Formats: sequence, C-alpha cells, structure tokens
Amino acid sequence: MTHAITDQPAFRFHQGSAPLLISMPHVGTHVPPAIAARFTDEARQVPDTDWHLERLYDFARDLGASLLIATHSRYVIDLNRAPDGASLYPGQSVTGLCPVDTFDDTPIYAAGDVPTDAEIAARRAAIWQPYHAKLAEELARLKATHGVAALWDAHSIRSVLPRFFEGKLPDLNLGTAQGASCDPALAETLLGIAKRAKGYTGVLNGRFTGGYITRHHGQPAHDVHAVQLEMTQSSYMQEALPFDYLPEVAAGVQPHVRRMIEAVLQFVETRRTRVSA
Repeated sequence: MTHAITDQPAFRFHQGSAPLLISMPHVGTHVPPAIAARFTDEARQVPDTDWHLERLYDFARDLGASLLIATHSRYVIDLNRAPDGASLYPGQSVTGLCPVDTFDDTPIYAAGDVPTDAEIAARRAAIWQPYHAKLAEELARLKATHGVAALWDAHSIRSVLPRFFEGKLPDLNLGTAQGASCDPALAETLLGIAKRAKGYTGVLNGRFTGGYITRHHGQPAHDVHAVQLEMTQSSYMQEALPFDYLPEVAAGVQPHVRRMIEAVLQFVETRRTRVSA
C-alpha cells in the first residue's frame, strides 16, 4: 500500500547530541504525481507550506539539536493533526488530516475527487505513522540518555489569513497546549524573550496553542517538555509567490529564535542536573 501512495521517505532525520528535538512537520513540498494530477493549479504550488524553516533554524545543528524534517506537503497529509482527523480547535475553521481546501478556502482537488477513507488510511500508514514513530523514538532516546527531553515544533504561517484570525497575527506565537505540554517556568522564559524582541510581537497560547504534536508528546510530569512556535512568514520571507527567503529580513528575527532554543537547552540542562543529582 505504501508504494501506491509515495516512493519517497516520510522524513529526513539528523541525530544530535543535546536533549532537544526540533520537529518541522509542515516544511515538506513533495506531492506524489498521482495525487498532484488531481490538484488545482494553485494547490500544486503548495502555498501553505512552512517555507525555509531549515534555513531559518540553520544554527540548530551547531547547538546539538536533533532535527526531524517532513518531506511531503501538508496537502498530502497533515502531520500535526490527530490520526482520526479530530479538530484541533472545535468550533473554529481548521484544515483536516488530508485537507480538501487551502488556507484561502479554495478547493485543493480540481474535480472534487477528495480522498476516500481508504486513501486517507493509506496516506496515514505511508507518511503520518513513520513520522510520528520516529518522533516518539527520538524523544524516548533523549529521555533515556539525558533523563529529560525537549521538543520544539517549528511552524510558520502567512501573517494575514482572514479564514483563521482577524487582522495581523503576532510574529512569535508560542503554544504550550494552554500550559499542559511544558513546565510553566520554561514557557514564561520563552515569552519573555518574545516580548523583548524589538520590532516583533509575541504571545503565549493565543490563536495557536500547539497542534497534535505538542499536545500529544508534551509530558512535563515525565520530563518531556514540548513547545510550538508559529511565526509570521513576513518576519523572514516573501508571503506570496515565489515565496523567497529574504536573508536581510530573516537576520532580524533569527537571533531571537536562537535565543529561545538556547533557553530551552538551558532549561533541560538544569532539569538534567536535578535528575542526575
């Protein structure tokens, strides 16, 4: 069944030395040809990708972080949704496990031939499950090795999207599942960094409180701390085609993102010292 869906691996992975895994579930752009053939011209451009996050986080390897990087477009299957397709934000507009519409509320499938339950199950087996199995495996390895683990779920989104929120989104949107996915002291430290970032706006558990990955894998009582950062794409790139990375713009926000990652590492290092004491 896997070969019927895709011939590409579900992810790329880099194993680091520090007790931190950075997950990038929405950076993938690959759409298997048989699926792309059913897409609209707009959908084939995969405009709702979290573009260029690997480049924005290019400092992460030097800090010792592990990296889990999606290969397939969220239009094929959304790795940050529950496997049963349950809504992240009940009562609000959301896109699904195998989305049928774009963020602009336009159809993804030109002829309306949306995925059947069987096709969704096949995509889940081929792409969703391997990604989440690797994520869980790496967090378990980090916990076993260090006594503590941190998960940073890296995202970006257009700054103005009327379907999902009014006006312009704050630039740095930290999510901790309303405080359930990480130690509150860590969350407050990160919010402080966001608030002090001159020229940028920041919020904790605002419109985006963390998706399935943050909610499912964050277990602070067991020393696994998960945080999502949803950034405005205007902070580092062109928000319209051709979606170019803008190095001069990115240079402004990148140090603040790095500061947050360093704060996470400092926090888990402190926890590790306590655990081993």
